[in-house]
Amino acid sequence: MRAAKPFLRKVPEVTFHFWAVKILGTAMGEATSDYLVHTIDPFQAVGIGFLGFVIAMAWQLTMRRYFAPAYWLAVMMVAVFGTMVADAVHIEFGVAYAVSAFDCAVTLSAIFATWFLVERTLSIHSVTTRRRELFYWAAVLATFAMGTALGDLSAYSWHLGFFTSGLLYTALFALPLVARRAAGLNELLAFWWAYIVTRPLGASYADWLGVPKSLGGLNIGRGTVAIALTLVIAGWVAFLTVTKVDVEPGAAQHSGLRKGATQ
Repeated sequence: MRAAKPFLRKVPEVTFHFWAVKILGTAMGEATSDYLVHTIDPFQAVGIGFLGFVIAMAWQLTMRRYFAPAYWLAVMMVAVFGTMVADAVHIEFGVAYAVSAFDCAVTLSAIFATWFLVERTLSIHSVTTRRRELFYWAAVLATFAMGTALGDLSAYSWHLGFFTSGLLYTALFALPLVARRAAGLNELLAFWWAYIVTRPLGASYADWLGVPKSLGGLNIGRGTVAIALTLVIAGWVAFLTVTKVDVEPGAAQHSGLRKGATQ
């Protein structure tokens, strides 16, 4: 029996483009989720979010290599649906933000532990097999849920408001970069630290732009913010698709199959 054809790497290079689109996507997910649940029946909104999530993930999983539209659509739908799930836990079940953030942190830790025990790596450079990709997306979904809870925790429970929360998470996002350059912080730890923080960072600024002034926002409108961010993201992803500036060159994409170590 012939062995299955190996995947090329299924994720983009971690560059400025990666972080920019990721943060814009977290903001878009927050604004879109809030707009839908406040405009139509919340259960219908969650259903739409779940359907979009399933379709986007199915497309991404059919790819044999990184393809910017498929990958970033999956990230966007995780942002929308993950936000809905995290909000539902608090609103429908009355779970405190601190508790849900802790629960999500435990879940994420369990995913990382299992991923490492099975694959001996947590590096996104190694996402070249179906199993590793499933671990990766499980971790991504958990980071979105955890980040949503953290953002709401600082804005509501700690009474910092959205803009101050955004500034807080901007500093926390920059911290691993500074620590890596100044103190040699492990690249893997720096990446996942920054990845988790992008969720409350983008969401805080999206809320600040979109919510009414009575809630501490600029009252631009959740729908307006969601549409504007979607257009910016679509243009950016189109640029990445054409230029391929976020695609790792040549044979380096196969490195995850040959190396079991981290980055």
